[in-house]
Amino acid sequence: MTRPTFPPRFPATPEQINAQVRAFYARVRKDSVLGPVFANHVTDWPAHEEKIASFWRNAILFERSYDGNPQRVHIERPDVKPEMFAHWLDLFQEVATQILPPETSAPWVALARRIGVGMKAGVQSARQPKGAPPILR
Repeated sequence: MTRPTFPPRFPATPEQINAQVRAFYARVRKDSVLGPVFANHVTDWPAHEEKIASFWRNAILFERSYDGNPQRVHIERPDVKPEMFAHWLDLFQEVATQILPPETSAPWVALARRIGVGMKAGVQSARQPKGAPPILR
């Protein structure tokens, strides 16, 4: 049985996704907050960018090409702090609004912010002392 195909969540092409990912990580490498964290963990930038572009092509275009667990990856890196997610998302939005048309950048940023809320909550929750009440914001 074949899988159903779905239209993209919003207007975006694989080329736009690749361009956003490349431009975003070029900014990340220069960023005083995020740059050092990524430098600690990413040794092959082209491979990292391809993996993240695959994540976004899956999330936006439903390609089903991504194989990974971003929540676990972020939890396992102690230098990734929950408070960094707001900065990450602001930088992502800056890049998206600079290089993409509004009909692509606006819904993509909204999707990234929804995912970011979950990622931040997962990192916070994983670092809570055993038996501590959950952080709900």
